[in-house]
Amino acid sequence: MNLRKALVLAAGKGTRMGSLTRELPKPLLPLGGKPILRHVLDRLASAGIQEFGIVIGYYGDQIRACLSDYPLPLTFYVQHELTGTASAAIAGRPFCGADPFLLTFGDILCTPADYRGLIHLLHPPAEAVVGVKFVDDPAPGAAVYEEHGRVTRIIEKPPPGTSTTHWNSAGVYAFTPRIFDELQRVPLSPRGEYEITSAIAQLLAANHTVRMYAITGRWMDVGRPEDLPHAESLIVSAPPNEP
Repeated sequence: MNLRKALVLAAGKGTRMGSLTRELPKPLLPLGGKPILRHVLDRLASAGIQEFGIVIGYYGDQIRACLSDYPLPLTFYVQHELTGTASAAIAGRPFCGADPFLLTFGDILCTPADYRGLIHLLHPPAEAVVGVKFVDDPAPGAAVYEEHGRVTRIIEKPPPGTSTTHWNSAGVYAFTPRIFDELQRVPLSPRGEYEITSAIAQLLAANHTVRMYAITGRWMDVGRPEDLPHAESLIVSAPPNEP
């Protein structure tokens, strides 16, 4: 699969960060002297990504300014109403066009090796690949059920203790353009948002193949203030071949 594009969602308010994001978008919080988002882009570039679509919203002008000197092509898209991850992805549809693409978030750290591994699985008949992490309980995220590497169900924020799977969506995906047809018709979730996981569930309901990729390298969702010291240590202790 000749996948060279990445769509990075960086529009949210980062409310769980409290006062740290009162006047700064979460993807620009510094780690090791560099904004989280630049770490994300650098790692994607090391995995072979050559073009980036960045979906912005909250303090989006700050993100534009921060990335004004980035050495690879960037195109910015605005999510005018912050109504969920599906809406954010739809904002970037013009960037993806008819090409396959990787989708991730501006506050999720992953290794280049795992990006490459995920991309490698996006080949016919698969329409999507979901990156996952093994956890005790996927209740805070999305529970992913699979058989022989194929996703059979995905459930966003299941009630605690109800999941019979330990696989949690890692917020890193590879898609063919078919996903946009599903994103356009996702219903409002019980949480009052339009969610990417709903579009994946629709792919499954239509009997499309969705594969699972288990992330084995360093990964982190930098969501809360207490995550920052650990994320900083991951960046500082990264091996030489891991940007």
